[in-house]
Amino acid sequence: MAENVPKKPGQKPVRTSPRQSASGKAAPGRRASGRKAPGKIAPEKAVLDVRDLSKAFGGQAVLDRVSVRVPAGRAVGVVGPNGAGKTTLLRCVVGIEVPDSGTVLLDGEQRPETDPRFRADVAVLVDDLDVFGDLSVLEHLDLLACAHGVPNSRAVVDAVLADVRLTASADHLPATLSSGQRRRLALASLLVRPRRLLVLDEPEQRLDTAGRAWLVERLTAEKAAGTALLFACHDDEILQAVADDVVRIGE
Repeated sequence: MAENVPKKPGQKPVRTSPRQSASGKAAPGRRASGRKAPGKIAPEKAVLDVRDLSKAFGGQAVLDRVSVRVPAGRAVGVVGPNGAGKTTLLRCVVGIEVPDSGTVLLDGEQRPETDPRFRADVAVLVDDLDVFGDLSVLEHLDLLACAHGVPNSRAVVDAVLADVRLTASADHLPATLSSGQRRRLALASLLVRPRRLLVLDEPEQRLDTAGRAWLVERLTAEKAAGTALLFACHDDEILQAVADDVVRIGE
């Protein structure tokens, strides 16, 4: 059973998570949150609580009783080799895939992806961004902000465009953007709307060195604002800077 495990100061997260055996089951590990001395400290309430989640494809187990807890203001990194099941875990969490067993709780409740509360609280980037081809970058972001009832949506969009360095491309169609610009647009689409939980699949993809440094700053700011964060990542420096706990999949 894979569980998230806290990092030690100065130690890379990939070294602190439980390793899985050849059978696909992880060695016992410590929970990142929920530990307490008897009668002293209550567990942190989790925004996201994944319990014993399993998923197989064609009889081949991809996830085997994975458990993850993400309190507000904390980040859990999901690590492992390509094809190990990191994306499958995220897709099960956000309702794109249906797990074979286990539960996914948001604020202690099972909520389908179609629940308005789920859609209001959870911002997701696990696939390529779907866009309206005839809308400019600015129009696309403004539509998302308005759909989520963001006050002063244009001011919010302008600020996010500046943050992701897309102000000069605001009037361009998404199809004309470079791959790196499209990735920044995808991230911007999460930042113009309210969110209590961010679920990201390799957000560092197609970002240059400056873009990755910005990503660390942005995700750190999200944590400071109380946002819970679950993200798959291959960049050890980003994991070290952002993740409080890690879950290792597929080893």
